[in-house]
Amino acid sequence: MQPTRIQRPPARNLMRAEAASIGELASAIAAGRVTATAVTEACLARIEARNAALNAFISVQADDALRAAHAADAEIARGAYRGPLHGVPISLKDLIDVRGVPTTAASRVREHHVARADARVVVRLREAGAVLIGKTNLHEFAFGTTNEESGWGPARHPQDPARSPGGSSGGSAISVAEGMAWASVGTDTGGSIRIPAAACGLVGLKPSLGEVPTSGIVPLSHTMDHVGPLCRTVDDAALLFDTLRGERPRARGESPAPGGLRLGVPAGHLTARLEPAIRDAFVSVCDRLQASGVTIEHVAIPHAGDVGPIYLHIGLSEAAAFHASSLERTPELYTPGVRMRLELGRYVLAEDYVRALIGRDTLIGEVDRAVCSVDALLLPSLAVQAPVIGTATVTIDDHPEPVRSLMLRQTQLFNVTGHPAVTLPCDERAHGLPVGIQLVGRLRGTDDLLDVARTVAPLALRRDC
Repeated sequence: MQPTRIQRPPARNLMRAEAASIGELASAIAAGRVTATAVTEACLARIEARNAALNAFISVQADDALRAAHAADAEIARGAYRGPLHGVPISLKDLIDVRGVPTTAASRVREHHVARADARVVVRLREAGAVLIGKTNLHEFAFGTTNEESGWGPARHPQDPARSPGGSSGGSAISVAEGMAWASVGTDTGGSIRIPAAACGLVGLKPSLGEVPTSGIVPLSHTMDHVGPLCRTVDDAALLFDTLRGERPRARGESPAPGGLRLGVPAGHLTARLEPAIRDAFVSVCDRLQASGVTIEHVAIPHAGDVGPIYLHIGLSEAAAFHASSLERTPELYTPGVRMRLELGRYVLAEDYVRALIGRDTLIGEVDRAVCSVDALLLPSLAVQAPVIGTATVTIDDHPEPVRSLMLRQTQLFNVTGHPAVTLPCDERAHGLPVGIQLVGRLRGTDDLLDVARTVAPLALRRDC
């Protein structure tokens, strides 16, 4: 299945020409300054211009998107405005079911699997009037961090196509960064929203575990799967979060003043070994925040360094259980690396799985204690810059480490514990590539975390405090 080829004249990139955020775009659509059809055509034109080079989309539902945009314009014209997502083009990671459209999970195993019903998050987006523009590329079955193991080929970083955009929701990040969609919905089992959002200079939100439903979405690990938005701004992420969890987007009050914020930087595993450019960027952001009045203190998560085996024993075994029948029937259709990881999952002992669940409980308690005395935790979103596609290891402090484990290091803990986390872009860059900082909040505290992020985001982007 190849992405739909769209034959139409180029349109302006309304992402930057008309508005900087969904909120601004929504105001323009509601006031009649721009139509949903024009916005959708601009996104489709951007896909036509850039998708061949970046491989962001597995399929594009151009005709369906234009019909939805025309319908939105008609509804808005007769006064039936549904809210800030009405007429706004949104992309979906191709793990998410859309009725009548293949859900490939970027795997030839599922190439002909056509969804019979919409995922619950898709139902909610339709009810909000969103225009669903296409299904984005990902690391096969979301089982990787670079988006290079895909049945449809690797997705490529929008600023350097030789590099990974991060994964597994790499296509989603590209679609937003490149103006192919105004936001995207991805999944996050070890960092798969936050990693590509950080690598591509976006906001990526992983809510608390269970706040957004996963029904109708191909699973990786039911214990650690999360669903959330990739956007350009924190307000956009909040708007999408409200919609995805089944609430009407609400107006949010004033952000906390910087002088009242307390952020905790975890000592040890999560901040000790970073690529020098990432470390320098993080220190610079911390200095700016403190200069603005934010209090930063060190906190302890004693067993954070043990998260790797806990994550693997849970994730590998749960993934292998889901894939057991297809691994027997069509193992040759998987990409080699993903197949190898799934096969490894078959050899996780039951006692190791149970020990991992006990370790998970320990980590939940430790993160709870670390965040209870501060408004949020603060740490880098990635330990390394976006890697060159095909890179197997990266050397930090004279120690070569696998790219996969390095890219998971900053994020996977909070999938194991279920705490909400959001990545924000900052001004500093690593060799010209975006750098992200990550905030982590209390369990079931995603709204509070977003309030903190609204205060921190503009400070992270300022150079002149």
